[in-house]
Amino acid sequence: MVARLRGNFLAGLVIVAPIGLTFWLIWTVVGWVDSWVWPFVPNYYHPEPLINRLLGRTPGNEITVNVRGVGVVIFFIFTIFVGWLGKGLIGRSFLHMGERMVDRMPVVRSVYNAAKQIAETVFSQRETSFDKACLVEYPRKGLWAIAFVSTNAKGEIASQLSDGETFVTVFLPTTPNPTSGFLLFLPRSDIKELSMSVEDAAKLVISAGLVYPNNKAVADLPAAAE
Repeated sequence: MVARLRGNFLAGLVIVAPIGLTFWLIWTVVGWVDSWVWPFVPNYYHPEPLINRLLGRTPGNEITVNVRGVGVVIFFIFTIFVGWLGKGLIGRSFLHMGERMVDRMPVVRSVYNAAKQIAETVFSQRETSFDKACLVEYPRKGLWAIAFVSTNAKGEIASQLSDGETFVTVFLPTTPNPTSGFLLFLPRSDIKELSMSVEDAAKLVISAGLVYPNNKAVADLPAAAE
């Protein structure tokens, strides 16, 4: 009886935990955006005062409600308006004027330029993603780690390293947090490209080796065939 109850509990936990974590994350992010947006909106137009006015509640007899998501809608509409304005001639002129003013501020200039480059990279509509997953010998010979091939080395990096061989830019993530890691420049011959997708390799890194891509048998993979 106890073993069956434990098995049912674990099976239910596997189902409930991802759903609960997803809803909790969405709820937290929506609340964070609301808390950032609402200070810029006059209190008269906040959801709670509006609801109390619609219900005819007098001061001292007001109800307290937690309305989430309205700030997200306001932020979404505001961002669309700013994007539309920034695409126009007048908007671009004001933006360039503001950037010229920022360029004269030593500390602010560095922060703004770094934030702008990150935003352009993350939210760019162009295809900017890792090409392939691979294996690299790290931190020493005989030990292998999963990494992601970005692009071929370019510019000064390529000119300094290239000696008749192509060097590639590789990102080596840490486990279980793949957002941190190391940027490596390696000869293409020093990496072993994997047939698994970048998403499957990321799952393997995040799960600390517990989640293996098993859509294909090992014998069906090109590397195994070779």
